[in-house]
Order: sequence, then C-alpha cells, then structure tokens
Amino acid sequence: MVEWITTPGLTPYEDALAFMEQRVAGIIAGQADECIWLLEHPPLYTAGTSAKPEDLVDPERFPVHEARRGGEYTYHGPGQRVIYVMLDVGKRGHDVRAFVKDMEHWVMATLERFNVKGEIRDGRVGVWVQRPEKPRGPDGSVAEDKIAALGIRLRKWVSFHGISINVEPDLSHFEGIVPCGIKDHGVTSLVDLGLPVTMDDLDVALASTFEEIFENSAH
Repeated sequence: MVEWITTPGLTPYEDALAFMEQRVAGIIAGQADECIWLLEHPPLYTAGTSAKPEDLVDPERFPVHEARRGGEYTYHGPGQRVIYVMLDVGKRGHDVRAFVKDMEHWVMATLERFNVKGEIRDGRVGVWVQRPEKPRGPDGSVAEDKIAALGIRLRKWVSFHGISINVEPDLSHFEGIVPCGIKDHGVTSLVDLGLPVTMDDLDVALASTFEEIFENSAH
C-alpha cells in the first residue's frame, strides 16, 4: 500500500526532512506504509553529497541546505513540483540502478502525457528536453534543457528524497547555482515550453503513470 500525500502551500525544507526521516524509520520497522509526497518548497538551494563549493554561484541569494542525498546543487521553489519518494526498494528487487531507472521512466512517462519527450543522457543526471529553436552548441549539437532533477538516498533499502519537475518556477532562480554541476545546458519548465500545465494536471499524470511503472515492480 502506497499512501499519497499532497501538501498545499510551501513546505519548509527542515519540516520535509523531519517528516521523511520519521516515515522512513516507520517503513523500515514495518509500522508505516510506503509514501509518495507531493509538495512545493519556498525558494532554496540544496547541496547533495557531491556538491562542489564553486558551483554555488550566489550563496547569499537563498538559504542553502545540506540535503544528505546523492548529487550536487539543486534549486527548489514555488512552481516546481517536488515528489518525495519513500518506497521499499528491497521488496522491489534490491536493485538501486533499476530503481533509479524506474524513477527516470516515471518522469518520462508523465511528461509524455503532455506530449513532451523527456530524455536521459549518460553522465548527466535528470531528464532533458531538446530545444531545436535555441542556438546549437559549439559542436553543432541541438540545445538541451533540464526539466526534472533526481536525487535519492537509501536507508536499509528504503528510499527518500526523490524528484523535482519544473512546472512554472522562476527560471532565473536557477542562476545562483550550477544546477547539478552542469554548465553547458539550461533549465526549462512545462510552461516555458509553451504548455499551460497546472500543478494539478501534473499530479494526475504522476499518479496514473506511477501505477504503470512501480506497481508492477513490487512483490
């Protein structure tokens, strides 16, 4: 049984960490259901375990939090759907790589509902979209922007942290960091791509595609 929680308004980052810690402990102990938590944060930066100090371009702009998850710097803020994923990876195959791949496929299947083709790139974390209308790269490659970030942590085979998908955040807020340590590509959102998608629209798509991707993996 996976419980879905949607929290309106803006959830302080410290409150989210405290909730995840408590819930994950409950799942490990067999006393709580798995959980998908949908929320938004006030503007902030998070530093993953691989974050490089030089990638924090503007340290005074927003609060910076140690995230204790994999990855580098990310931005969270209003207009971005944060999806915290507290699932038992042990009963889903004991395979971290396969679990991360399922997370990526979940994002891509969700974006597909809005006719957006999300793609994965070797050596670049997250989900990307091609932007043929933008200037090409120095090597002639089509421009690509990141639309979703991903970073998880496992404790005793239970996951926490998760995914963020840009619906309509202020994209200028990403300028205070080098997002995920990647300098050569930009950031986009569903609204930036010209799609009038609401947070509710995204949540409906996330719920239906979750069933397709994850319910088949539990045993």
